[in-house]
Amino acid sequence: MSEHYWKKLAERAAQVLAQPEPPTPNSVPSPCVSLCLMHPGAGWCDGCLRTLPEIGGWSRASDEEKRLVWSQIPERLLKRQATDR
Repeated sequence: MSEHYWKKLAERAAQVLAQPEPPTPNSVPSPCVSLCLMHPGAGWCDGCLRTLPEIGGWSRASDEEKRLVWSQIPERLLKRQATDR
């Protein structure tokens, strides 16, 4: 992945997490970018940095659960970037 891509994902996570609460129920966006490829070492999708259970349960997850996933993306992003170097 390019640094540009990682920067965009980090910016998107910051935007989602900057909102004190979702504007309307069920409005927390998915981090999916239609690049579905599981990284064998990390166990996350290379596109959205979610695990298979997080991806599979997204449509049934509460806004709070979705925001929790978003809150983990910046840390996962740092770990994922470190494996690319």
